[in-house]
Order: sequence, then C-alpha cells, then structure tokens
Amino acid sequence: MTQPTEIDINSLSEDDFSLDQINTDWYLYQLKKGHRFSADDIFTAYIASQHAVNPNTLLDLGAGIGTVGLLTLSRFPNTHLTMIEAQQISHQLAKKTIAHNQLEDRVRAIHGDIRNQDLCRKKFDLITGSPPYIPPERGVISPHPQRAACRMELRGSIIDYAKAASLRLKEDGVFVVCFAAGDPRGPKGIQEAGLYCSLRQDVIFRADLPPTISIFVAQKSPCNFNHAPPITIRDAQGQWTKSYTAVRNFEPLPKG
Repeated sequence: MTQPTEIDINSLSEDDFSLDQINTDWYLYQLKKGHRFSADDIFTAYIASQHAVNPNTLLDLGAGIGTVGLLTLSRFPNTHLTMIEAQQISHQLAKKTIAHNQLEDRVRAIHGDIRNQDLCRKKFDLITGSPPYIPPERGVISPHPQRAACRMELRGSIIDYAKAASLRLKEDGVFVVCFAAGDPRGPKGIQEAGLYCSLRQDVIFRADLPPTISIFVAQKSPCNFNHAPPITIRDAQGQWTKSYTAVRNFEPLPKG
C-alpha cells in the first residue's frame, strides 16, 4: 500500500502549530489543521493509569504526537516512557513537546514502525496504544497525510499493535489499547497475539448512541474477564457527564 506523503516540521511555520494544555503541568504541540488529540487518547491513558501498579517502564505504540504516552506518564512520577511513531511530522511534534516540557530525562521518542522488532527490544511493565481502526476500503482517506495515517489502517491494524505489544511486554506487564467498539477484530486481535483480555471498557460518546470505542486491558497470563459498565461522555442534551469529567481529571468514577 502506498504510504501518504510525509510532512517535515521544517517546512512549516509557527502559525501552523498550537500549544495546548493537556494537564496542570504539560503542554502539547499539535498542527492546527492536522490530527488533534481526542477522547480515544484520554480514555486509553485513564484506563492504563487505573490498571497498572507503579510501572517503572512505559511504552506507547504508534504514539502519534504523544498524547496517550504523556497523559499516562503524568500519573506515574517515577516512570520512564518510550514512544514509537512511524509518521515523521507526528514524531517531530512529539519531540518538540518533550523539549518544551523539559522531559528529555523521562521520555525517549523513536521514529519508526512498531512492527520493526529491532527498533526496541526492551520489555515493559505497561504498554499503551490507540491505533487507527478504519480499514482503507471502508472509508475515505484524508488528503492530509497526518490525518490519513491517524484514522486509517495504513500501517497495519489492531493485530499488529497487539503482536508488537506481546513481543515487548513483561510476563507480569499490562497492555491497554483502544479500538472501535463494534469491530470484532479488537478482542480477536488481542487473542491472536497470545494475550488474555481482563477488561473491556466501552465508551458511549452520546447517551442516545451505541458505544463508539472500547478500551481493552490485556496480559500474558490467563485471567478473569470483566466487561465493565459503559462510560458516557455526553448526556442526551449534549452536556458532559460526571463520569467523563472524572475521566478527564483522572479521578475515580462516581458510584452508580
């Protein structure tokens, strides 16, 4: 498959970027007209922070501009993050963000394809991923190369993320990944990679709609499976729910 044309950060001006706050301490560089961080990233980081116990090492696969990895890292002050991203502009933006927040001692950004085992042979306590989940034949590929690669499965799918995670996960490690809720390839891909799913957390974007995404938690050993009650982002009137506010603030979900 032909990959989209790469964008180089040196060909852009400062007017092409925005610098946006992602938590109380850190800011993130994004393209104003490119891919922007989303609820997928927030929920992946939130579930990861709830299901990992003081990880020393964190790997974010297909890290994009760094949102999932950095949001997760912010919950663990003694953790080191490695990010792998194939797309040049997203990798460059992530490095710009790392430097802005003075995180060079805690974050390593690698430019390359997650399917390349030689890029990183370490084992990690916690691995996260928020892969694209639209097959090219099922959607319209954006003319903007960064958006195209972030939405469409141009460099593999959930099975590639799960296999990449399985190869780099410690025996007692945790893998947390986001995928389309209605697509059976999510749990199937995790299983094909030799991992066992312990949690499925569905997310409803609006109360009158079916779940849009699911966050899966997986590990290497057989385990009990829990399909958690869904979390709704907006109620029927379009207002944020208390549950979503808790997720954004990385707080426990309200009871009931």
